[in-house]
Amino acid sequence: MALDFTVKDIIHQVIAKFVPNHLPNAVKPYHLKCVFQPELDVHSIASKADVYNIETDPKVIEEGFNTACALIYHLTADGYLIKTPLYNSRLRLPGEYEGAETALGEGLRPEIRFQAAAGFRKYIGETVRVEFDGIEDTDGLIAEALDEKTGQMDEVMTIGNLLTIRGYGLKIEGDEAHKAQMGLFFQPASGVPPKAEIIAVNENRTLKVIVPPGLTPGASYTLWIFAMSSASGGSTLLKTVREEAAHPCAANPKIIANLLQMFRRFMTYGQKNCQNYS
Repeated sequence: MALDFTVKDIIHQVIAKFVPNHLPNAVKPYHLKCVFQPELDVHSIASKADVYNIETDPKVIEEGFNTACALIYHLTADGYLIKTPLYNSRLRLPGEYEGAETALGEGLRPEIRFQAAAGFRKYIGETVRVEFDGIEDTDGLIAEALDEKTGQMDEVMTIGNLLTIRGYGLKIEGDEAHKAQMGLFFQPASGVPPKAEIIAVNENRTLKVIVPPGLTPGASYTLWIFAMSSASGGSTLLKTVREEAAHPCAANPKIIANLLQMFRRFMTYGQKNCQNYS
């Protein structure tokens, strides 16, 4: 039996702000970004069912979703092609080979690729209206991070390898009195944050750094940039130190950080309490 996942007669609206264009070959000075609502986990998603006139019990939604995700984990790992109303996914085996190997290349492991489902893309394209709300009042942005070893964007960064960060207001620069405070730091939940000691490219819109050794596999880190450079790219140093905070990154044994979302300057990610179902 086919299920109709379309919510009838609903037009959604998001607010968008202009932010300085971070792309190296940008033609126009700005691009748009959404002003996002709070992040929702599975429990929070289920708790909002009645907002959209979905009558299924939230407990059933949460339990069913978690069970389906667990099943998809196993099926994907066994090589099944997954097709859902939201996305399609499949395994990808990275690397280049001679044809006689018996193992993946050094440091490589199976990856997963996602693609939004056609129906989902169509629904978003037809039902979302964008309200323009001027230029964002911010003096910097970490927009994307590319792991040069794996080629993945906003997914991983590998210890000892090059990480390319793009945005604006990124240049790390300071006077002699604050020199020790300047840099890109990997802040753990507790303890002293390691610093990226090797910065290959240090520009207003681009940083290229070597991910430092010594990060703890399985730990979570937040990237912080401290600088006195002007976010507009001018040559005059500021009188105070600017701070850029990135979304927390979860480490794992070989690939050290799972970058879950685009980074944003001065954005605080809080936990929103949701009422119990019972």
